[in-house]
Amino acid sequence: MNRFAFMIHPIDPRRDVGRKFPILGKLPSGTIDYFSAFFPPVRLSHVTGVRSEATGEEIEGWLIACPMTPNRLMEVSLGRAYAKLVQTGRLAERLGADLLGLGAFTSVVGDAGITVASRLSIPVTTGNSYTVAVAVEAALLGARRLGHDPGQATAAVVGAYGSTGRACAHLLARSVPRLILVGRDRQRLAEVRHEVEAAGVQAVASQQLDAIREADIVLTVTSAVEPIVEPEHVKRGAVVCDVARPRNVSQQVADQRRDVLVIEGGMVDVPGNVDFGFDFGLPAGKAYACMAETMILTLEGRMEPYSLGRALSLEKVEEIGRLGARHGFRVSGFRSFERGVTDAAIEAVRAAAGRPAGKGVMGSAVTR
Repeated sequence: MNRFAFMIHPIDPRRDVGRKFPILGKLPSGTIDYFSAFFPPVRLSHVTGVRSEATGEEIEGWLIACPMTPNRLMEVSLGRAYAKLVQTGRLAERLGADLLGLGAFTSVVGDAGITVASRLSIPVTTGNSYTVAVAVEAALLGARRLGHDPGQATAAVVGAYGSTGRACAHLLARSVPRLILVGRDRQRLAEVRHEVEAAGVQAVASQQLDAIREADIVLTVTSAVEPIVEPEHVKRGAVVCDVARPRNVSQQVADQRRDVLVIEGGMVDVPGNVDFGFDFGLPAGKAYACMAETMILTLEGRMEPYSLGRALSLEKVEEIGRLGARHGFRVSGFRSFERGVTDAAIEAVRAAAGRPAGKGVMGSAVTR
């Protein structure tokens, strides 16, 4: 049986640490934040029941935790961050994993997995290729639900020159006629703008978040540790797909803008009767796309560094999307700030925005 491991870490210190260690979760967030750099890696659970619809093959794996919070991963030296990630990766090796996936901030620290992979004896992937495929699919589906025709819509990518953002921009360029690219570095934004314009899409680059007010579809993919998208930034009737962890979109957007649909990017149904053995915040049987990429590759027997570094291959994004569909991974229903988004909630947003009836209704809404 092929085996994988997937590395996660606490995003919300009290909530996430409390899921495994209830007593520690009662400590002040600042205390957890500081001492997280000194905690050892943790084996969270044994994952069973992932079964391919195509081959019937079953795999197993482990969830392992790098104990450092996003703030600590950003505050400590790069060398120290690498050391903690490698230490956690060696736990995966000892458990018998054939492939290691990096989740959340562990996939963007430093050179996005390259150094970590070079120091381990098993291959490493960030899961970013499948994250792109699933996020763009979810964003386009959300737009259709609100009555938008992607072929006539304007889309925006916040964090457009990062590895994930760049790939999202290129994939979106196949479905929309106009793109708004947002980021802090003018030169790197210009590079992405030229690339997508070469594909025949009209594109504008901006260093200001206000630029996304023109967008019908917004994807946020930055590595900011605090929310950056606020209610005043978003157009009436827009769908905002937050791919980042920690979140880029403020809770206030969902609370104050009843005419905007905020969804989380990158959630999929896992084939088989999967038991993760640990509550990492999603309903039973569902996983983040980055985690799912690790499972897909394991089912394929492709123990390789599929998604590493700052440059993602669009060909790999498309390939992992096909492989995921083959094995039975499906874009799941929508969630927003830890809650399922029902069909009724989507219709309420559509009505508040004055949008026509949408298309592309999903089967059952995801609730919890």
